Amino acid sequence: MVENTRNWSKFRKKSERRLKKDDITVVDTDAAKKAVIATALGNAMEWFDFGIYSYLAVIIGKVFFSGVTGPLQLVFSFATFAVAFLVRPFGGMFFGMLGDKLGRKKILAITLVLMSLATLSMGLIPGYSKIGNLAPTLLLLARLVQGFSTGGEYSGAMTFIAESSPDKKRGFLSSGLEVGTLVGYITGSGVVTILSFWLGAEKMLAWGWRIPFFIAAPIGLIGLYLRNNLEETPVFEAMNEGRHKENEKGLIKKVFLFHWPQLLKGIVLVLFFNVVDYMLLSYMPSYLNVVLGYGESKGLLFILIVMFIMIPVVLLMGYLSDRIGSKSLVMGGLIGLILLSIPSFKMIGSGNNLMVFLGLMILAILLATFEATMPSMLPSLFFTEVRYVALAIAFNVSVSLFGGTTPLMMTWLIKITNNQMVPAYYVMAACFIGVITMFFVKDTTKKALRGSAPAVEEKREIAEILEDPQEALWWKEERRNIKEKMADSESEK
Repeated sequence: MVENTRNWSKFRKKSERRLKKDDITVVDTDAAKKAVIATALGNAMEWFDFGIYSYLAVIIGKVFFSGVTGPLQLVFSFATFAVAFLVRPFGGMFFGMLGDKLGRKKILAITLVLMSLATLSMGLIPGYSKIGNLAPTLLLLARLVQGFSTGGEYSGAMTFIAESSPDKKRGFLSSGLEVGTLVGYITGSGVVTILSFWLGAEKMLAWGWRIPFFIAAPIGLIGLYLRNNLEETPVFEAMNEGRHKENEKGLIKKVFLFHWPQLLKGIVLVLFFNVVDYMLLSYMPSYLNVVLGYGESKGLLFILIVMFIMIPVVLLMGYLSDRIGSKSLVMGGLIGLILLSIPSFKMIGSGNNLMVFLGLMILAILLATFEATMPSMLPSLFFTEVRYVALAIAFNVSVSLFGGTTPLMMTWLIKITNNQMVPAYYVMAACFIGVITMFFVKDTTKKALRGSAPAVEEKREIAEILEDPQEALWWKEERRNIKEKMADSESEK
């Protein structure tokens, strides 16, 4: 994948003077595309699990929580699902720290295996009628493993793709990761829908619900094969060659002490991204059915169609982000949601099928601006030596506090206010915070990642970079400031 990578310590010394030709990394784009497929499959695995669990929540409640009756079964079912979000930050810190020490490739293989095994095991657990309280206990354990491993999966996937891509195509290639999200959710929900129609309610409750969970095994094996055949990212290899063991100590502490401004920015970026994401993809079917009174099948069909259309839209937005800049695209999405959320939700609540669909598509297209840019923008916030763990902390803390709680907050706020427009106001508030934060985020489109040598697709691009070496090393002054803070901290001891 890489030509002429130099050791990290030499590159850092040279960067204080002038960029040299052999500092620049030439990336094999075919290998980068292979990395996108391998990492996107893991994201698809995560959302495949979300899809099948969400669509099977009622049956899971009956199978594992038959000790209680009525609505409590569904409450316990969703509570067990939500537990996974509580352990995601811990999984993110654990796997992120290992990823920055041992390499991105190894950890991504481990997280995928754990995710696949956790999903598979849910289909193997006997029901409450067979083993009593041990059944929900084992289900809870499987969900905890799922959440813990997921904590290191998505942040690692973003890091891997960003570090494996040429700078000028980072946005487009990274957008492929979110295609995995859409494909995974569509596949999961589609499998459950087909099985329910084919087997009928009685057979689905008896044994058919287990089939979607079994599909996790072959998906995991395919993903593991693909990931094991990847090369480590050139950025990590270049850094790791000259790194001293003492630099590996206290990574999490260093993130909070010296990289906290970027950490806060990352948390807010993930906040508005996931509030809109979970609102549209996870909460909207319930909103259409329970709040607006549309038929359940109608709401699910609308969302599935919207997600299908979003796949090419996300890729198009990723392509545009490399042309006009990811920051400009994100700002456009934020301002668009602030201005159009209320009209969109009024269209969704109109009862007219065409207007409902158009309202959903407006939200989906604006969400696509985030899905296309965040997988490349978030890794660019952090320096190479802390990128995995810092990104994992920012992403998982924000998802746990704001993203995963969005459906619950929507339900609660609508209940206490009796106002169907609450989701629009909630989205607008999150986006307003996002607009303010984006003024402090540097646009790194077509630029090297922080702490990394420039990466190009073809050798002829090297000459262009050498014409303006200071622009290629834009992060040099910021690194010097962080090093001075770390030195001051050590001297105080």
